[in-house]
Amino acid sequence: MRLAILGGGGFRVPLVHRTLVDDARRGVPGRCDELVLYDTDPGRLRVISAILDEQAAAVPDAPVVRIASDLDDAVRGADFVFSAIRVGGTAGRVRDERIPLGEGVLGQETVGAGGVLYGLRTIPVAVHIAERVAALAPEAWVINFTNPAGMVTEAMSAVLGDRVIGICDSPVGLVRRAALAVGADPDEVEYDYVGLNHLGWLRSLTLDGRELLPGLLADEQALGTLEEGRLFGAWWLRTLGALPNEYLHYYYFRRETLAATRAAAETRGEFLAQQQGRFFEEAAGAPPGRVRELWERARLHREETYLADGRAASGGWERDTCDLEGGGYDQVALALMRAVSGDAGVRLILNVRNGGTVPALDADAVIETVCEVSAKGAAPLSCAPVRPDQLGLMLQLKAVERGTIDAALHGNRSAAVRALALHPLVDSPAVARRILEQAGY
Repeated sequence: MRLAILGGGGFRVPLVHRTLVDDARRGVPGRCDELVLYDTDPGRLRVISAILDEQAAAVPDAPVVRIASDLDDAVRGADFVFSAIRVGGTAGRVRDERIPLGEGVLGQETVGAGGVLYGLRTIPVAVHIAERVAALAPEAWVINFTNPAGMVTEAMSAVLGDRVIGICDSPVGLVRRAALAVGADPDEVEYDYVGLNHLGWLRSLTLDGRELLPGLLADEQALGTLEEGRLFGAWWLRTLGALPNEYLHYYYFRRETLAATRAAAETRGEFLAQQQGRFFEEAAGAPPGRVRELWERARLHREETYLADGRAASGGWERDTCDLEGGGYDQVALALMRAVSGDAGVRLILNVRNGGTVPALDADAVIETVCEVSAKGAAPLSCAPVRPDQLGLMLQLKAVERGTIDAALHGNRSAAVRALALHPLVDSPAVARRILEQAGY
């Protein structure tokens, strides 16, 4: 099986490779035997390749790693394509965050104004990738990691249909934490989760037909063990009657998170730009055998500071050790790949076209929900009706996503202004227009 990773110089690529190496070590049938990496930054790609070499040492059946010369070389003949690109690099993210903050609104890279700016820059490149995959590897499955994952997956699906599937590690982390909080095995529970990427809710958690979520919501001590309990507050989770995705903190506690973000010495993008810049510079000159150690140290620090603005806004607290291990999005991606290639019938929370799952949205709208995965792809399962407060946010954000896609692909500035002005985290058309002007749109 051939797997191509676009954005092969990305910081988290070693997590994917680590799992592939573990598969080889354990003799997992149908595993990947060739990993093709492509990146527009050859320096980063050299560093990541060195880490992969260290990880594969002493594992004779580890996948062969090949560096592609260009995009077409990377995707040609691939069985699976992981798209994990960052158009504009970390410098682009810094601008996406700083420009909105200068106008008094949140600039987080996947939600709010920052997410719209990132989408405008990324969608044309993602659609070009989809077109090249359709031409050169029409039977390949594209697994999209690229943020903003929902709108990027929807834009690519106009070319690839159901052969592109978006993933995110936030929902699986939420389900795992909720199951452990009630003493259940995360692999044994069933669940109802629905929404858009970074805008979803866990609304049911069952074990052997017994509903566990109401008991969890009523248990103050158990909720205190959850990141979501500390982030949102037990009282608010009980009010909602559901466990929201962690990114909903930006919506439910907009004022508090904005204040914490503006008070911080640096944005998340600035932190990552400096941290990753130092890592890649140090790793480029490191002796053989030490690059992986440097990467692991940087990765741990990155995980420790994840969602720092939200945690600061909710009183400040450190993340649990089990949430610092990594192995989130890579595990979801590889579980999806195994399920498709092995026709396994696995259930995963994925970003796919709606079909009739949420009747208020049209069939082609990409949502994030529980899917049954087989050789035919990922089919969304039916779910309970979406509550009005949840649906209202979904409809508003879907309008934002579609306006961004229209603007990105057709140069429609009115659509860009409309998308940004309609975002619930941007409260002024005048502010929306100024943000776009400063960003060069």
